Amino acid sequence: MNNVAITGYGNTKFSQEEIPIESLMLEATKSLFDQNSNLNQKDIDAVLVTTNDNSKYLASILSEIAGIQPNAAHTVESLCNSGTNGIVSAYSYIASGLGDIALVVGAERRNSPGQILEWDKSRGEYKHPIFWGSIFTKSHKRKFGTTEEELAIVSAKNHKNARDNPFAYSDKVYSIDELMNSKILTEDLRVSDCSRPCSGASAVLLTSEKVASKFSETPVWIKGIGQKTLSAGFTKSQDFSSMASTIEASKIAFEMAKMNARDVDVAEIHDAFTVCELMAIEDLGFVEKGKGAQFVKTLYETEDRKINPRGGLIGAGHPLGATGIAQVIETTLQLQGKAEKRQIENARIGLIHNMSAAATSSTVLLLES
Repeated sequence: MNNVAITGYGNTKFSQEEIPIESLMLEATKSLFDQNSNLNQKDIDAVLVTTNDNSKYLASILSEIAGIQPNAAHTVESLCNSGTNGIVSAYSYIASGLGDIALVVGAERRNSPGQILEWDKSRGEYKHPIFWGSIFTKSHKRKFGTTEEELAIVSAKNHKNARDNPFAYSDKVYSIDELMNSKILTEDLRVSDCSRPCSGASAVLLTSEKVASKFSETPVWIKGIGQKTLSAGFTKSQDFSSMASTIEASKIAFEMAKMNARDVDVAEIHDAFTVCELMAIEDLGFVEKGKGAQFVKTLYETEDRKINPRGGLIGAGHPLGATGIAQVIETTLQLQGKAEKRQIENARIGLIHNMSAAATSSTVLLLES
């Protein structure tokens, strides 16, 4: 099986602008090509697009407008978990020997219809999934005594980290008091507890070991992949204070990489809501169950950026199809020592946690420099 590296990337700024998805994809792709003068359109064997947009044939459309004629071009959709699913698909092409170079581009418009899972009435009437976010929050509060202040600290930390991310949706820093007095959405959720759907795109280049050095002096290797899908409807979950798919996906990824949570230097966590960061930190094994809030408080007070250095989904924004790819780009930058003000000292191993639809599915990736 071929080893697979991440050797290139490109981002757009995440925003509330109404931008055609084709324009977003092309901008991220152009950014990737601009940063890699050795890359030519004819080098690319596969183009994968990750999005929840209803437009059809987007991978082929992107290929045409970018001047690429790949062997394979297709779209990957898995709600918020789409980006990492696309990367896993591209990894599979290269690891199996079907190609040496794959371009994965994730994009979303801020009003993407993919935000609504209309067939599942248990999700409630809201366009944004605050119904299950509220249930998760109430469950974690009930089981572990989690407070509104502890949730506000998650948001404060991620907004503060996002200030140093030039591609982030948010550039404001908030006090804990400000966040605790933000607009109330439900009994357990405030606006400040929620990530923001937005427009944006991110692109990564995956290559085989045979050609990696042509495109990067510091390739970052994909060492572990874990995925788990439990259901589509979230009401099948046995415990709303934990994410079972994340636990299972992390076990698979750590086993493949021959690592554990103690080895991880930096992690991108899918903080769709503030409680999701606490739950993921616990479910991934960074701390014991119920200890996530104290862990995040220490990170905030010591300005340690180990978790969500780019600002997470809450600070950076959440364009669904691009999120997992943006998480991978940030982790790659950290492991290459190129994350500027966000840089974690001596980062060598990074983890990405991307999940969908009340954690009915999760993907965990482990990267090593």
